[in-house]
Amino acid sequence: MPEEKSPKLHVPAPAIRPGDDPDFSDVAIPRAGAVDRPASDTNAEDIRDLAFSIIRVLNRKGEAVGPWAGSLSEEALLQGLRDMMKLRIYDARMLTAQRQGKTSFYMQHLGEEAISCAFQRALRKGDMNFPTYRQAGLLIAAGYPLVKMMNQIYSNEQDPLKGRQLPVMYSAKDYGFFSISGNLATQYVQAVGWAMAAAIKRDRKLAAAWIGDGSTAESDFHGALVFASTYKPPVILNIVNNQWAISTFQGIARGGAGTFAARAHGFGLPALRVDGNDFLAVHAAAQWAVERARADLGPTLIEFVTYRAGGHSTSDDPSAYRPKEEGAAWPLGDPILRLKAHLIQLGIWSEERHTQAEAEILAEVIAAQKEAEAIGTLHSGRHPSPRDMFEDVFAEMPPHLVRQRHEVGY
Repeated sequence: MPEEKSPKLHVPAPAIRPGDDPDFSDVAIPRAGAVDRPASDTNAEDIRDLAFSIIRVLNRKGEAVGPWAGSLSEEALLQGLRDMMKLRIYDARMLTAQRQGKTSFYMQHLGEEAISCAFQRALRKGDMNFPTYRQAGLLIAAGYPLVKMMNQIYSNEQDPLKGRQLPVMYSAKDYGFFSISGNLATQYVQAVGWAMAAAIKRDRKLAAAWIGDGSTAESDFHGALVFASTYKPPVILNIVNNQWAISTFQGIARGGAGTFAARAHGFGLPALRVDGNDFLAVHAAAQWAVERARADLGPTLIEFVTYRAGGHSTSDDPSAYRPKEEGAAWPLGDPILRLKAHLIQLGIWSEERHTQAEAEILAEVIAAQKEAEAIGTLHSGRHPSPRDMFEDVFAEMPPHLVRQRHEVGY
């Protein structure tokens, strides 16, 4: 019998601090193609091991190998590369715009572009994403206009949300993009509820829930899994594990679970753990989960393993809590460079074409930016009317809101 002792609070801490050498030796990475691909109707109990490995397709030579490869055409791969490049260039321009005072706030996707851009290609019109603030690639891959995205960032007169949302909190129902919430984890239960409603209506649509590793510590995450496992609606429960919340490493939220994907096991749900910097692996895993949902086989939880290369937001300085060189040391590499290498290996891309594509996309983004800024930015140009704050709340505006609107001159 062990000796009785007074309890001691255990507080997880990152292994390295600013100034230390980056170390990812604890991240076990199987070789590309090594993880089996079970049939999409396999029982959750029979694939528990998939929550502890990492599904990978692209090897170090840029080759697509293994049972998860081959789900996308060459045309789709080329478009996927352009989508990721567009998101990265858009990010860079909007980050600079924030530093210039043209908007109040921005959040980058740097290093995570493959997750949203590849996942969107597994969905179809009518499906609904319930995203966080780092899935703008869902919109870009769906063809949402850049100018409208920028109008929302600048909160100008043509902002689709009329200046009533924090920049980067887009909303586009027609593009399957539910309104982003600044309250963490709320979108998880909303996605499950939406999917339950689709099942009740016998509607052949599915929902995709999105959450970051830090937000899995919120109670809404666990509540969503209870309802998902009980009612088995057509929903895909995505966790983007980018290693860091705003200043807290993933171990605080993960606790003793080993992986975030393993959380699904307590609810009897199938779980996949995927290389989030591998465009092909992300799409293949998404397609597998989509097949389950469309066959009325219930939810799937997917953990995408990636790295937030930039700051959490323009209000964050990551050098205060992690080594500056850590992003460059991330062993799963850069998603754009990896897909680029694959396309070159296939013989359908080249360094010259890549340079040309960068120039074309940059010109497209700059043109959209000029158009949006001609309408207005945070401190100049045309802005939404104050009367808009009273609209879109009730089908018929109640007397007290009419009175308040009149009091401010509208």
